Amino acid sequence: MVAENIFENTQNAFALKTDSELERAYFLFKLIGNEPLVKIGTAVTNFALKAHLPVEGLIRATVFDHFCGGVTESDCLPKIDKMYRKGIQAILDYSVEGKESDEDFDAAMKKKVSLIEFANNKDEIPFAVMKPTALGRFAIWQKITEKKALSADEQSEWNRTKERINTICKAAHDANVGLLIDAEESWMQDASDDLVEEMMRLYNKKSCIIYNTLQCYRWDRLDYLKALHIKGKEEGFIVGMKIVRGAYMEKENDRAEEHGYPTPICKDKATTDENYNVCMRYILDHLDDIALFVGTHNEASTYLCLQLMEELGVEKDNDNVWFGQLYGMSDQITYNLAEEGYNTIKLIPFGPVKEVMPYLIRRAEENTSVAGQTNRELDLLKKERARRKLD
Repeated sequence: MVAENIFENTQNAFALKTDSELERAYFLFKLIGNEPLVKIGTAVTNFALKAHLPVEGLIRATVFDHFCGGVTESDCLPKIDKMYRKGIQAILDYSVEGKESDEDFDAAMKKKVSLIEFANNKDEIPFAVMKPTALGRFAIWQKITEKKALSADEQSEWNRTKERINTICKAAHDANVGLLIDAEESWMQDASDDLVEEMMRLYNKKSCIIYNTLQCYRWDRLDYLKALHIKGKEEGFIVGMKIVRGAYMEKENDRAEEHGYPTPICKDKATTDENYNVCMRYILDHLDDIALFVGTHNEASTYLCLQLMEELGVEKDNDNVWFGQLYGMSDQITYNLAEEGYNTIKLIPFGPVKEVMPYLIRRAEENTSVAGQTNRELDLLKKERARRKLD
């Protein structure tokens, strides 16, 4: 029987945090919980970085060190090794965003391949991660999704984008490293889904290497999942699926309103939660054909997954079920699941401080929009501070 209070053990959750790191986390989440402060801090940070003011040291010592592994992959290794001793594995994510040239896309491809090679033969790093628009212009993905004709130059550009993605997927297959491919905005997603499906056909014949991402705030995703599952069974490939709620809700709703089409987003959070849980149940019912990566900071969904696994007789360490959270967040889920013997993983962003700031700013803004998340982090940190008598 799964214990109801599985996520309350703060001694496990914060076992790797020193007292000063715990205090820093408490300070950061108090700041993040204050929306006006986040907006002001974001504006000031952007200005300071653009004006080349000497703020990198402060950023590095606070928000960067809490949410990131370091500047290089080697910087991340001490943190990865410490987590691995607690039964937690890692994904390294070079979190540099917003590039638009062929040179940038080629550099991103080489970086992803080098990270897969870095992960090869390291039990601590069983997965890599990839964002489609880091490898080709958003406008090309959008045009393919909208089924618009490409010019000769655009067709060449699209062929280069596909080749970059195939190069990364092949590297993952050859190294036996799982590859989680991010989902993005709905108006480019069909092109990505079709290409990821192609990669699954090529590389998921014997085991699951390539994973797509299912954004469950979209009301059409269960139908997409079922259709892909049927194709996989008929054509002999395993479907890999990371399930998340989604990160572009306001942008999706605003664009739907602006362009006059029905929003692809569920009508409310309760419907999204239900959709997430139904998709998760569907995959758990078909683990012979679909591998599941549960990407969530939601305790209720995680707990439901544990209950369903028990009900269906799925072993805790089944190779086709993984749980993942972002580094610096929801340690009560990751560390307590690992303690119970489930496959758990932290996604660890890294990169030069200036280059990673857009990622960190988005992280802070997302936390302010999910008040319950920040409050839960604070409550658990308070509880652990009291346990350690730091108040």
